[in-house]
Amino acid sequence: MEPVPLQDFVRALDPETLPRVLRVCSGVYFEGSIYEISGNECCLSTGDLIKVTQVRLQKVVCENPRTSQTMELPCNFQGYFTPLNTPQSYETLEELVSATTQSSKQLPTCFMSTHRIVTEGRVVTEDQLLMLEAVVMHLGIRCARCVVGLEGQQVILHLPLSQKGPFRKWEPSAPRTLLQVLQDPALKDLVLTCPTLPWHSLILRPQYEIQAIMHMRRTIVKIPSTLEVDVEDVTASSQHVHFIKPLLLSEVLARQGPFPLSTEILEVPEHRPIFLSPWLGSLQKGQRLCIYGLASPPWRVLASSKGRKVPRHFLVSGAYQGKLRRRPREFPTAYDLLGAFQPGQPLRVVATKDCEGEREENPEFTSLAVGDRLEVLGPGQAHGAQGNDLDVLVCQRLSDQAGEDEEEECEEEAESPERVLLPLHFPGSFVEEMSDSRRYSLADLTAQFSLPCEVKVVAKDSSHPTDPLTSFLGLRLEEKITEPFLVVSLDSEPGMCFEIPPRWLDLTVMEAKGQPDWPEGSLPMATVEELTDTFYYRLRKLPACEIQAPPPRPPKSQGLSKQRRHSTQEGGVKSSQVLGLQQHALLPKPKAKTLPKFTKDGSSTYRKIPAHRKGHRPAKPQRQDPDDDEHDYEEILEHFQKTI
Repeated sequence: MEPVPLQDFVRALDPETLPRVLRVCSGVYFEGSIYEISGNECCLSTGDLIKVTQVRLQKVVCENPRTSQTMELPCNFQGYFTPLNTPQSYETLEELVSATTQSSKQLPTCFMSTHRIVTEGRVVTEDQLLMLEAVVMHLGIRCARCVVGLEGQQVILHLPLSQKGPFRKWEPSAPRTLLQVLQDPALKDLVLTCPTLPWHSLILRPQYEIQAIMHMRRTIVKIPSTLEVDVEDVTASSQHVHFIKPLLLSEVLARQGPFPLSTEILEVPEHRPIFLSPWLGSLQKGQRLCIYGLASPPWRVLASSKGRKVPRHFLVSGAYQGKLRRRPREFPTAYDLLGAFQPGQPLRVVATKDCEGEREENPEFTSLAVGDRLEVLGPGQAHGAQGNDLDVLVCQRLSDQAGEDEEEECEEEAESPERVLLPLHFPGSFVEEMSDSRRYSLADLTAQFSLPCEVKVVAKDSSHPTDPLTSFLGLRLEEKITEPFLVVSLDSEPGMCFEIPPRWLDLTVMEAKGQPDWPEGSLPMATVEELTDTFYYRLRKLPACEIQAPPPRPPKSQGLSKQRRHSTQEGGVKSSQVLGLQQHALLPKPKAKTLPKFTKDGSSTYRKIPAHRKGHRPAKPQRQDPDDDEHDYEEILEHFQKTI
């Protein structure tokens, strides 16, 4: 087949013969867009192969042959068309008359000229219909007597038989729809007429959208038929040609099979690695992979090691078979306690450092000492000093069951437990009370307890010989992430499988020949993947990990300088008392002038705090007047000098 313009090929194409393979004989390039313009292919190189799979009529341009004006017709146009001329043309009127008299049809006959005719002071346009009635002698010349309608009148013209055309006969035919006209090759580029259009004569120029397959293109290529490119039909000689269609792993995941699928890597995305795994370095161009399908279960747990200066981060599969034991959780603030609280599940903690309560905000903002036991009851609100409502954590102080000397006091507390209010910004330090020695699977642990959760791996996953989680003193299970993964193995090492998340590692692959076999037994799976720090923090930004808003900011307190000025204005104080006041001024606690509002004397303050239980360090006293004899600052200074 000789090269033809793409538009001509499409117009003559029979849709029943698809698909057809074309070779581009003369390429085309549109400056400004290398690949597409408005979603259509605009750049074809000489030698490219195109496998046409479908041709769709996009629009029809209607052109006036006299004025070259154009208008678009919708594909569902309901008007009817009639051809004004036939494909057969005649160079002179004599040829037209001779062909008519020799046929079964006799005069009169209708015809049109493809050029303008000027005769007898009149002009006959190229789209004007003439009726040839007879051949007569006129002024000594054999002429064709024609009748034409000009300016609303029937005018007789005598045209010599030597009049040059070309001329086309017009034969009445049944009206045709738009699609019937476009599907008839004999009516291509013929002048038509349509009663519903404003022009007497017109030419239809359809525009098609070609859907095709090309090498190394993931999607169907859309090519406009108006692209100025010559093509050649090479279907017969291209039966052996295989068009490579790249696939993304996300596309393989979306189509869900068939599996197993043998593939070859075409491209690896260029970004920082997400895993610190040896198989990641094998994912290079040309490497063959076997995809076995969707990993089950679809959820994973984000975990970080504890007990080391530099923590390591892991993504643990829901199929992990190791055994875990719960460890007490640590909470640096009351806000963290609120995040771990679950209604219906008791949460008991022990304070691990002394903390002063902000009594200037609310009398129930109690101080805590090392060893104080609390049970979290839930969130609440309290009135602040300025009349505003503050979010607090409501707790209940528990008795110390081990203190034999305080059994009576414990009984009194059990009868009327002391309520403790902790502002959410309370900078305490707590550790969870726990007596759970059970061994849990990962699935059971995440089903029964909320995350984050502290655990210790006490038995490694038998399917993972190099399980790294057993080497840590503790793990913090931070978040449960649900994301589809694909189970993949290297073609060179089918005995070991790993899981790839297409969302974060979307390889470009192509289907390879051959159907891989399922390995015998269960697939050997790497259930633990170590994460890079960059990818770990990227995961922590996911919406699933953003459990709560940032903790509230603590209320503004008066500056320390004003407290120091207040202490220096006190006259006649001893040097040891001044030292004691300066030490207490450094603590974030309420001022002395606010205490009389809700404490009758200093001794009542200490009765609320069990400061001498289990030999723990006593709670630091509230700041009192320098002249208060209950505070022996001389002894503190004397003990401090001895220590030095």
